[in-house]
Amino acid sequence: MGTVNGSMRLPTSENSRTTTIVTSPKLFKMDTSVSNVDNGNQGYSIGSGMSGMTSAISMAQPKPIDVKLTTELEEALKPHGVFESVEEMTHRMEILSKLDALVKEWVRDLSIKKSLPPSVAEQVGGKIYTFGSYRLGVHNKGADIDALCVVPRHIERTDYFTSFFELLKEQPEVSDLRSVEEAFVPLIKMKLEGIEIDMVFARLALKEIPDDMELTDDGLLKNLDQKCVRSLNGCRVTDEILRLVPNIESFRLALRAIKLWAKRNGIYSNVLGYLGGVSWAMLVARTCQLYPNAAAATIVQKFFLVFSKWKWPQPVLLKTMQPQSAQSPVFTVWDPRINAADRYHLMPIITPAYPQQNSTFNTSLSTRQVMIEAFNRGLAITEDIYSGKANWQKLFDAPNFFSLYKHFIVLIASSATAEDQLEWYGLIESKIRHLIGQLERNQYIQLPHIWPKSYPPASPSPDKVHCTQWFIGLIFAKSKDNVNIDLTYDIVSFRNAVNFSAENLKIFKEGMELDALYVRKKDLKHYLPPQVIGSNKRDSDGDGEIRKRKRSSTSMSEDTTPKKNRRNDEESANNDASLNGGIDSDTSSVGFNSSQASERSCLLVDDESSISEGPTSGKDASGTTTSMTTATLSTGLNTGALEVPF
Repeated sequence: MGTVNGSMRLPTSENSRTTTIVTSPKLFKMDTSVSNVDNGNQGYSIGSGMSGMTSAISMAQPKPIDVKLTTELEEALKPHGVFESVEEMTHRMEILSKLDALVKEWVRDLSIKKSLPPSVAEQVGGKIYTFGSYRLGVHNKGADIDALCVVPRHIERTDYFTSFFELLKEQPEVSDLRSVEEAFVPLIKMKLEGIEIDMVFARLALKEIPDDMELTDDGLLKNLDQKCVRSLNGCRVTDEILRLVPNIESFRLALRAIKLWAKRNGIYSNVLGYLGGVSWAMLVARTCQLYPNAAAATIVQKFFLVFSKWKWPQPVLLKTMQPQSAQSPVFTVWDPRINAADRYHLMPIITPAYPQQNSTFNTSLSTRQVMIEAFNRGLAITEDIYSGKANWQKLFDAPNFFSLYKHFIVLIASSATAEDQLEWYGLIESKIRHLIGQLERNQYIQLPHIWPKSYPPASPSPDKVHCTQWFIGLIFAKSKDNVNIDLTYDIVSFRNAVNFSAENLKIFKEGMELDALYVRKKDLKHYLPPQVIGSNKRDSDGDGEIRKRKRSSTSMSEDTTPKKNRRNDEESANNDASLNGGIDSDTSSVGFNSSQASERSCLLVDDESSISEGPTSGKDASGTTTSMTTATLSTGLNTGALEVPF
């Protein structure tokens, strides 16, 4: 199997089939034997005929039952809109062709303005590449397209966000156009003839961009800035995944199934600490390498078998990491021996193209625990499918998140206009994982579970038309003592981080508000419609899942993985106990007014007692006697006080 130049090989011993790397303060040994699932999925040496990091676990050809279940799997996926019609695929190709022609026209005209001769300007080129789910061939109906605009060296990024942006504005087929120039990977978002397109930009150090140019050569990364390298990485990783998969058709069908399952189970969101599309693709690709001849149905079942037993934080790799060549550019790659931060990654899944990176650095203890439990449930269901006790639809049935927990934190984001809400929503969503991290460090919280889907309010307020809600389910640790679970600092820290970012990015607008409320299960009806909450009756499966989590030896509170003392990427939060927020209209600064200090607030964990002003007490589901006080909470320009128990 070929390798990409300019990467790094982890050290191996010629006399041993065991490799040792440092992925945390303790050492993890990777045994490349394939005698069992636990040890058969890791390794750092490749022999001829191998597909991936190790030899395959099984080379068996599909049996009749595998073929039958694969056909049934494909039929089960169709009602969920995971396949496009021929007409829809043709429409996408036509749109991409128009966009490619538009890029070439823009590069040509701009080149002439930059004093290049017209004959040369006609030849410099420019090209649109695709990556992500569309390039992998697993996009859903109506899904967006991830695209990359590649231009020659005399075209600048500022040109892309000015003259090309203006050219797009002039196109009648383009709508919902906006630029996100300050993003980690800067991009332009738009709809072209109704199809959403997210287009990033890369400027290569070349005189021209030929139509037949591939992006696999590491030499193309020379003299590029980090933003261009990140933009190119999407295409390079996608193409490398496809190259490393032994059976592309089985891979695609299995990946469609796993992506649908992950979305239905609320674990598909890179920004919130779960896995994104490329991470799921790499996990399925690794399964395909271990079972290279298997049918798609078998790949799905083995996927759950492999990753329910995976010894995290051992990394998932699709290929060896070769030493960097002298001709290759130097970029930081994932290497826990050198980079201290890499040792604390909890669920590393390493991209196969140089520079190799961990695609799951957002994963936290709680999101990893939720995903591992989902893997175990998926394994049980697929085993039932193979034994004839269930069908594929059971795998895609969504669990009722709101029946699993008795206690919730609700985050409510609101803005004055739809355009403002789009920016405000994106900023808050990108910061929620920091709040989850703070809740994880609270000794009285066993599990904070963020559900990635957001919801509008059940009864929208006239003054909050544009409003979005996120829900965090909570499980409290058992305690025999009377404790007050005080989340004031956690909430204030989170709100300070959001407000600081809004101010720093200059996106804060009058009317943007962020509220945080404690809600008990029986009071969810005030925030969500009945069809979302589900039955009010006690869900035996849900309660069983909670009890299972409390007994689980893999619970977050018992995890032996050392925690990194992570620092927020924002300013440290105000120590003041006040939850009253305000904006100085003269300076447009966002912060908290300490002169309006409110009573220090505590989180009530009593599911049975009623909420009232002043101290109350009771016992929570864990037997912990707790007390609470009420606090007023307001954000932004909201001067109306809300009685919120914390």
